[in-house]
Amino acid sequence: MLTLNCEELSPMQLQNYLQYAIAPRPICLASTIDADGNVNLSPFSFFNLFSTNPPVCIFSPARRVRDNTTKHTLDNILEVGECVVNIVNYAMVQQTSLSSTEYGEDVNEFEKAGFSMEVSHLVKPPRVAEAPVQLECVVSQVIPLGDQHGAGNLVLAEIKLIHIKEDILDAEGKIDQQKIDLVARLGGNWYSRVTPESLFTVPKPLTTLGIGVDALPISVRQSRVLSGNDLGLLGNLEVLPSNEEISEMQWNTNVKDILDATIGDAANRERELHEFAKELIAYGKVADALKVLLL
Repeated sequence: MLTLNCEELSPMQLQNYLQYAIAPRPICLASTIDADGNVNLSPFSFFNLFSTNPPVCIFSPARRVRDNTTKHTLDNILEVGECVVNIVNYAMVQQTSLSSTEYGEDVNEFEKAGFSMEVSHLVKPPRVAEAPVQLECVVSQVIPLGDQHGAGNLVLAEIKLIHIKEDILDAEGKIDQQKIDLVARLGGNWYSRVTPESLFTVPKPLTTLGIGVDALPISVRQSRVLSGNDLGLLGNLEVLPSNEEISEMQWNTNVKDILDATIGDAANRERELHEFAKELIAYGKVADALKVLLL
């Protein structure tokens, strides 16, 4: 494993390693305004949701790595403590990238990128009309993380109004994760797109108490067939199966075929049972998979 000492790396090297490793990152397309009414629009991938009560998102206009200067977004927020966080989807990703061009402070990136300005209800900066979700925010605090090249400035933005395009809502009025078509930032010029094919669900152990991976027999924990994800799903089960349930599983057609074909061959029997259990897990039959593993 490559081990790097951050103090021995240049800001450019750090940026490269970290932005490739800590990804994907959601994109905040922040619109701001200065005291003279000049509008600025710029994307930031150092961004996320940090609180729901109060609703607070944070993004970080970092000092430029190359020359240690600050960005217009930060300057504007320090003058006018308001912003709109516009959420970026695939339909607007190229225009969003264009808006990151470092135009002069008197240049409106809305116009350069071809976005439409929508008047906000509570704050001075305009919204991006094309964005599927637009968050009107009041800045409660700006926390500088340093004064050197690449140092971040945490903008704590309290969300006051949420605007959502109706065509991304489901029948219950909630955001449909497949319809919103989000994109995220990776390292370098790389982005990712949240498509229906890339979506999957993970059952959260919030209302249940999983048995844990440590409750599984060592032969299962050290399986050469099962993956860490497989073990995580097995450990999320609430109870171990009873001896009776395990015994009944031997009459499963696939299990019986494996047992009959591997009489006297313990090594192959374990491997084939583990392979069958892995198939069951893939089909969502985790409890049955554990019964097979415990035979």
